[in-house]
Amino acid sequence: MGEVNAGGALDRREVVKRLLDGRKDLLVVTGLGSPSYDVMAAGDHDNNYYLWAAMGSAAMVGLGLAKSQPGKSVLVVTGDGEMLMGLGALATIAVQAPSNLTVAVLDNGHFGETGMQLSHAGRGLSLDQVARSCGFPWTAEIREMAQVEDLRARIGSREGPKLATIKIRAENAPRVLPPRDGVHVKNRFRMALGHAPI
Repeated sequence: MGEVNAGGALDRREVVKRLLDGRKDLLVVTGLGSPSYDVMAAGDHDNNYYLWAAMGSAAMVGLGLAKSQPGKSVLVVTGDGEMLMGLGALATIAVQAPSNLTVAVLDNGHFGETGMQLSHAGRGLSLDQVARSCGFPWTAEIREMAQVEDLRARIGSREGPKLATIKIRAENAPRVLPPRDGVHVKNRFRMALGHAPI
């Protein structure tokens, strides 16, 4: 576990752009910070649910959404730091086994939002292997763009919860801020699903 294995060579913005290409009615939940900026940079959408001040919650919000919207595909885009904070979510997701949920972990091996300190993933912890041991039927470590394309093709499949650790460069791209009004984001998302705002 002491081995330093921080991040990879992929560009985070290009990865997220590819994942969302041709998304149609895909529901997207973003983790705190950079994943939200990356999804926003790929294009704002009514089906984007941006989390603010909810560190560690993205995967569980994705689980709730996947269970309540079984006819739609749900993609969680989060970072390794946030996924580490919500590690127990992986066991719960595996037990609940939503076939329509995919978790994409942008793994730069660092805690990007707090000063780029080396994370547990950067020291060798493989989040995809943790998910596999919890019971996820499909997991992968992605280091090449061709593998990102494979993941994108799998998002709409119903092969059980899926998790990919995507090894990205340890750098902070310029912030592209999504709407910061939580009530607006919630109501816009609800209306996109055919529900009244509250």
